[in-house]
Amino acid sequence: MTEFPGFDTRAIHAGQDPDPATGAVVVPLHLATTFKQDGVGGLRGGYEYARSANPTRDALQALLASLEEGTAGLAFASGLAAEDTLLRTVCAPGSHVVLGGDAYGGTFRLISKVVSRWGVEHTPADLNDADALRAAIRPGSTRVVWCETPTNPLLNVADIARTAEIAHEAGALLVVDNTFASPYLQRPLTLGADIVVHSTTKYLGGHSDVVGGALVVRDGDLAEQLTYSQNAMGAVSGPLSDWLVVRGIKTLGVRMERHQANAARIAEYLTAHPAVSRVLYPGLPDHPGHEIAARQMSGYGGMLSFRLAGGEEAALRVCERARLFTLAESLGGVESLIEHPHRMTHASAAGSPLEVPGDLVRLSVGIEDVDDLLADLEQALG
Repeated sequence: MTEFPGFDTRAIHAGQDPDPATGAVVVPLHLATTFKQDGVGGLRGGYEYARSANPTRDALQALLASLEEGTAGLAFASGLAAEDTLLRTVCAPGSHVVLGGDAYGGTFRLISKVVSRWGVEHTPADLNDADALRAAIRPGSTRVVWCETPTNPLLNVADIARTAEIAHEAGALLVVDNTFASPYLQRPLTLGADIVVHSTTKYLGGHSDVVGGALVVRDGDLAEQLTYSQNAMGAVSGPLSDWLVVRGIKTLGVRMERHQANAARIAEYLTAHPAVSRVLYPGLPDHPGHEIAARQMSGYGGMLSFRLAGGEEAALRVCERARLFTLAESLGGVESLIEHPHRMTHASAAGSPLEVPGDLVRLSVGIEDVDDLLADLEQALG
């Protein structure tokens, strides 16, 4: 697709050539678990067993690599399956991980409760503080610096290029969870990151009807190691999930434009509301990460959080009173969602350095008519 470099063009065509047998313009859904061999070891197109490779998954993986401008993409059964495969590939007993100070609760749970039993230690650090990051790194044992930007749910923004430089000084890999921004708004590999992580469940799938995850990498050798682990560990995505994500990505660009246009209007409204003490949205000029986001992103996304002046009980009431905003976990679908991170998505971080405040409400702003969304928030805050 080098002849047509536009993002939306690649989203529709990369890895998706018309089917050579029929001319179908949509990637075929290959449900077969095994493939006929032309003699022992004579594989057609390299396919023998669907865990190892599947044509539908290959189409998605090529598409992901193109959009993130990486060497290879790998698709998994969920975002956490992708993270687990990555960590068990690049870490070993005695390894150390630096974890951004307000990482997704599921990532924190995986590292602190599961991978830790394998002898991998971790240290939370504020990635916006270069000195704190350097102090958290253990030269020789830190294998990964884990970064989300913007973060879930506090919408903090990390400088990817600077974080990559500090990680590489110590011989560590920089992993960036790009789920909130999507490759439409941010491409971490071009800024120095080594690996990008996605929950394809979110903006890439975009319709709340598929669970999946992905890794995209720059280095060919690392891609080979991860591909080996993907097959050996087996947490691969199924073909229907792959097909749905490919379909969702075709409209990623137009959806993200509407998501972020709606989010910007809502952030402006909430900033002026007397019941709201603070709005967390990188598109606001007073957001501490606004300048960094403006430099490394092409937009500010569809996610925002806000804190209630009335505390946790007020936050719970807003979540319960909302009607058009559906009270549910997850994010990135066409419908708007509202949730209370302290008691829902980030409950596993309670009592830890990554605990989120109880007065916080998170919105995944959908693509409905923004005036309807504003009216719903008005009555919920009333």
